[in-house]
Amino acid sequence: MTIEKHDLLHEFPDHHHTIRHLKMHDNHFAKLFNQYNELDQEVRHIEEGITAKSDEYLETCKKVRVKLKDELFGMIKQTEATL
Repeated sequence: MTIEKHDLLHEFPDHHHTIRHLKMHDNHFAKLFNQYNELDQEVRHIEEGITAKSDEYLETCKKVRVKLKDELFGMIKQTEATL
């Protein structure tokens, strides 16, 4: 089974310059970015069988990851609209 990559650079490859800019200049974005990456890694570990957690826990993590991704993407789009 192949586990899909959900890190932001794979999710939004056309926005890598904005992501890098925001990571360096926006503390809130950087904090959310780190939370997203930590959660994404945890989800991957569960899916790969490295970490054992319940299905309910995994689904909750995935929902939170989507919420973070949406918030981060909104920040990316807002930044790009002002450049």
